[in-house]
Order: sequence, then structure tokens, then C-alpha cells
Amino acid sequence: MKKYSDAFIHDMPKSDLHLHLDGSLRIPTLIEMAKKNNIKMPSYTEEGLRELVFKSSYSNLGEYLHGFQYTCAALRDLENIERVAYELAIDNQNENVYYIEPRFAPQLMMDIETGLTMEKVFEAAYKGFERAKKEFNNRPEVKNGTRPEFHYGIISCAMRNFGPKGYSPYYSRFYKTMEYSKHIEVVKAAALQMVKAAVRIRDEKDIPIVSIDLAGQEAGYPCGKFHDVYAYAHKNFMHKTVHAGEAYGAESIFQAITECYADRIGHGYYLFDEDKVVDVKIDDTKKYISDLVSFVADKRTTIEVCLTSNLQTNPEIGDIKNHNVKHMLANRMSVTVCTDNRLVSDTTVSREFGLLLNNFDVQMKHLKDIVAYGFKKSFYPGAYIEKRNWAKRVMMHFDEVAKKHGV
Repeated sequence: MKKYSDAFIHDMPKSDLHLHLDGSLRIPTLIEMAKKNNIKMPSYTEEGLRELVFKSSYSNLGEYLHGFQYTCAALRDLENIERVAYELAIDNQNENVYYIEPRFAPQLMMDIETGLTMEKVFEAAYKGFERAKKEFNNRPEVKNGTRPEFHYGIISCAMRNFGPKGYSPYYSRFYKTMEYSKHIEVVKAAALQMVKAAVRIRDEKDIPIVSIDLAGQEAGYPCGKFHDVYAYAHKNFMHKTVHAGEAYGAESIFQAITECYADRIGHGYYLFDEDKVVDVKIDDTKKYISDLVSFVADKRTTIEVCLTSNLQTNPEIGDIKNHNVKHMLANRMSVTVCTDNRLVSDTTVSREFGLLLNNFDVQMKHLKDIVAYGFKKSFYPGAYIEKRNWAKRVMMHFDEVAKKHGV
């Protein structure tokens, strides 16, 4: 018998701190946008796209990422960006997710020739999220205090890698205009341009861009090479998260913390794998990992766990019970449950919590801690005292829901 019912998991307040906008469209919306914008797709039916692109399982990370070429193409349109942002917020609200931090790489959506500047891309996303937030927070049950308010923050992603052909019209032209001979210098220059623009737009437009991220091919492109990018964000009061330990080991997480000032870690899956440590200077890999785990746990550096996504991009994991979240739980690390990509992984926050709670021994007190981390370790776009009071109200609602369900 389940310790926690599906109804309780659905009703309890939740957050999603690792959520890619371009991986979380509704399929009917994507099909409609593809037809409107003349985007060539392998199928124009939900069944066809589920079979050919957005599958229940993938053979590797490359196949998992294949579908982004279609979603990013659809998002090179300001009306589409606003609509997708709005729908994503609504989908989360409908399953009692009260805080989200959608992330996206604005440079993947930009096209200067058609007027898609970075500023306009952020503004379009902001309009969609803000409309959904205002509609929700004006509901009677929110105004009378029986449900918490909904909030969000936007995370701006830099890409670890892109080639001369680029991932977008903007990247293609950016690559051609650079005079650097080393590929990594071109990529870093694009990342630095992105973070400088994100800080400026946050300050000038009052758009809640709360953090930067580094996404893309991890192996071969260590985050330490992007130190200057993160240092700029750090000095401008911008929070920081890093995709680390998704396809590379503990050293990637070490670099994220020591060289990129990471407040949170995206995925962190391979933190515990000794065979992923490649630095020959590390003689005792077991001690290295043990010390790193202890440091991360003690600092309460939160790991954004994405169970379904990890199973899909790392098929060697096999059964969910083999997932390294068991070690994170055993070491009482600060973890939060996330979807990564609602469309590409065909999941929701409720499903991800179901996977965790139905396959690992998580007692009620520990569950409440995990839920609380999602709010307390968020990059809430407001004063600390506001965030603290709001998080307290959310957790009071958690207790109310638990009592209602007899948990």
C-alpha cells in the first residue's frame, strides 16, 4: 500500500526549480505553432510526435535533445513565447505548484534580422508568466488565504557549446562575427554577452530574471571555463545554478561550487560515482567524493533532482531504485524535486514526487523538508523577509493539506 496517496501528492504545495521553457510546451500548442510558422515537423499529430520525437524512453542524451529543434523553432516568435509561458504557468497552477523557475537560453530564440532581440524575448516570457500570476493571485481562494499565492522567477541559460552552424540564426551570425581562433572563446563570449544583458534587463525593465544557468554538453566543456561569466553575475547580485553532474562526475560539481559560486546544482546525478572522477591528481577518489558530499550537504547547496529525465538520458541506470537520489536522501542533502522538461520527459511535478515517494523510504518529516527546500532555496524575486513569510505560509498550507488527507 502506498504511504502517500496520489490525491495527497497532487494537493500538497509544490515547486519546480529546474524547468526548461523550451522543453515544456503542450503538444497541441506546438503543432498549432508549427503550422502557423511553417515549421517542418515529422508529424502534425500528438500520436505521431509521441512515437517519433517525444518518447517515453530514449537511447541516449542526443535522442532526448532531438525534439528541441522543433520547440525552439516555434519559440522564435514573440506571441508564441508569451503564450507558451502563460500555458506553462497555468499547467503548474493546476497541480498546485505555487512557485516555478522556468529557464531558457534567450540566444536560442533570438534573431536580430526579424527583431527578436534578447530584451524582447525576455519581455514576451515575462508577459505570459505575469498574466498567469495575476489571474491566479486574484482568485477568491487566494485572496481569502485558503491557497498560497503563485510566484515565479526566470533563469537565463548560457550554452556550453554551439558550432558554426549554430542552434539559432543569432548563434550562427555570432559565430561568424567572432575573430577568436579557439572555439571555447567564442562560446564564452556569447555567454558573457548573455549574462550582461540579463543583469541589465533585470535592472532596467524590472523583469524577474533571478539567476543564470549553464546548460548543454557537459563533457568536454567544464563549467570552470565560464568563471568570468559567473563572476559577473555574482558581483551583480544574480543567483547562480549550474547543470553539473548530469553527464560528468563529482569534479563538475566541485567546479560549479568553487569556480562558479553555484547556489544550486542542476541534476548532480553522478556526484557519488567514483569511476567518473578523471583527474589523475585525485589519489583517493572515495575520500574526495565523501568530502565533497559532506561539504555540499553542510552548505545546504540544493540539488535540483530530475528523476524521469535522468532515467531517460542515462539508460544504464535501469530501475528507478538505482537512482542516486537514494544516496542524497541518506546523506540528508538539500534536494528538491523537478521535472526538467514536462513535454520531452512527459511528466509533471506530481509524477516526479510519486516516483520519489513510491520507490524510496521518505518519512513525513523528511518529505516536508524536501517540499520546504523548494521554496526556501528558491531564487524568489523579492526581499528576503517577503520570501520568508511567503514560504512560511506555503508550509502552513502543507500541514493543512496533510491533515485533510490524514497523512
